Amino acid sequence: MMYLLDALSTPAQYLPIAIQFAFGVLFVAGMIAISHFLGPKRNTSDKLDTFESGIEQIGNARQPMAIKYFLVAILFVLFDVEVIFFYPYALNFKSLGWEGFAAVCMFVTFFFAGFFYIYKKGALKWED
Repeated sequence: MMYLLDALSTPAQYLPIAIQFAFGVLFVAGMIAISHFLGPKRNTSDKLDTFESGIEQIGNARQPMAIKYFLVAILFVLFDVEVIFFYPYALNFKSLGWEGFAAVCMFVTFFFAGFFYIYKKGALKWED
C-alpha cells in the first residue's frame, strides 16, 4: 500500500520544474533585452541593403512563382509523415498479429487512395 502512495505524484513535486522553466524564460528574455538596450545601433546603407549570398540582386524578389513547387513540397511532407507511421508497425509486427496486419493494410489502402486522388487531379503534372 505504501508503494502505491509513493507512485502518486502531487503538484508540489512539479515546483522545481516550474521554477527552472521560469528561470530559463526570464534569463533568455533578460539577455535579449540587455543586448537590445546596450548593443550598438549603427544603421548604415550597407547593413540595410539586401544580402543574397554575395550575389548582386537583380529585379524584384516578389515575382510570381509557380504553385507546382509548393504543391510538390506539401505533398512530399504529407506522404513522408505517413510513411513514418510504418515504423511502429515494423517494430511490433509479431505482437500485433493479424489485427495489426489488417490495420496496416487499411492504412496502405488509404495511402494509395490519396496518392491516386492527387494523381487524377493532375497535381503531379509539370506541363501547363
